[in-house]
Formats: sequence, structure tokens, C-alpha cells
Amino acid sequence: MANDGIIREVYEVLESRRDNPIDSYTSKIMQDSDKKAEDKILEKIAEEAGEVLIAAKNDENLVYESVDLIFHTLLILVQKGIKIDEVFDEFEKRRK
Repeated sequence: MANDGIIREVYEVLESRRDNPIDSYTSKIMQDSDKKAEDKILEKIAEEAGEVLIAAKNDENLVYESVDLIFHTLLILVQKGIKIDEVFDEFEKRRK
């Protein structure tokens, strides 16, 4: 089983790419003006959500497409300054 800490690790990398830009997709997208970066990320989330729907319907590539959607969802959370622990806390609340 993969380490569930990978979500936190990916999140921390995204924060680092936001705060210390390098030549990468995530750094570039977050370096635009806040509005432009947000729009680009939201467009990717919409695109990836559509791809998840198609993958689920066709029973192919669902894991791959789901990871793309989760990645871009994490990216907008980082862009908006939301801490990953807020997400985990919300999951905890809903589990009870």
C-alpha cells in the first residue's frame, strides 16, 4: 500500500513551487496574476472533472484521471492559501 502521506508531500511541494518558483508547470501557472492563475487552475479542474466522468463511464484510466483532478484541486487550495490540515480536519468532521 502506498504511503497516505503522499498527499501532504505533494501539497508541500506545491507550496514550495508557489513560494520558490522553479521552471515547472505548477510554478508557472501560479506566477500569473492571482486572477489569471486562479482562472487557469479552475479551467484545469473543470477539464479534469470531465475526464474523470468519461473515464468512469468507459471503465478506463479512472485512477489516472482522478489523480489529475486531485492534483489540480490541491493546486487551487495552495493558490488560495488553504492549509492541507484544514482539508484533513474537514474529513475528520465528516467521518464522525
